[in-house]
Amino acid sequence: MTYDTTVVLYGRDTTAAARVASLLLYAGVDDVRLLDGGFTAWLAAGYPVETTPRYPAPCQTFGRPVPGHPHYMIDTEETHAMLADEDASLVSIRSWHEHVGATSGYPYIQPKGRIAGTVWGGAGSAPHRMDHYRHLDNTMRSYPEIVTNWRLQGIHADRRIAFYCGTGWRASEAFFYAYLMGWRRVAVYDGGWLEWSQKPSHPIAIGPPVRMQAVPARGFVA
Repeated sequence: MTYDTTVVLYGRDTTAAARVASLLLYAGVDDVRLLDGGFTAWLAAGYPVETTPRYPAPCQTFGRPVPGHPHYMIDTEETHAMLADEDASLVSIRSWHEHVGATSGYPYIQPKGRIAGTVWGGAGSAPHRMDHYRHLDNTMRSYPEIVTNWRLQGIHADRRIAFYCGTGWRASEAFFYAYLMGWRRVAVYDGGWLEWSQKPSHPIAIGPPVRMQAVPARGFVA
């Protein structure tokens, strides 16, 4: 693969493919796409599948320095800076129960809560689900529906936005949707709640936010 290779990613749903997509964009691949609905949609449409492994020939060079787009990923230090920036929003892509600290969402993450100062961007009705962003058939919800829900939470395209979840998978899906919509000041906080919660000095919040905007009846459901 070189930086100018067109890459189409898929999985059983979208989250794992989106995680790889965010990394490829960060590395510098120019044309990265997701198969809407994933492998399930492909099978449902009756398209052919194969069972013989393919082994592509490796490229001699990627064609540009890596990372080609370092601004698509931020670390903990940059996350601190974003929280202090009035022109930026750190967005939690986690279930409501994770966001308010009722559960960590992961058997291997003990601390509960959210990064203090973040806004809720929805995710799903339970940890590891993304039904706020996908239909029952795992295809992507419409752009206007996603943007409407984001705007109600103060998430706007003219701001610097970084998405996070537990370990970067769900955040990458939200990031990729924003990328498709032309939001260029977007990133993934790669370490997410797992990394942030390991240091006691990092500020966290538990419980419902003091200010929580209403969302459409068909939008986010806590």
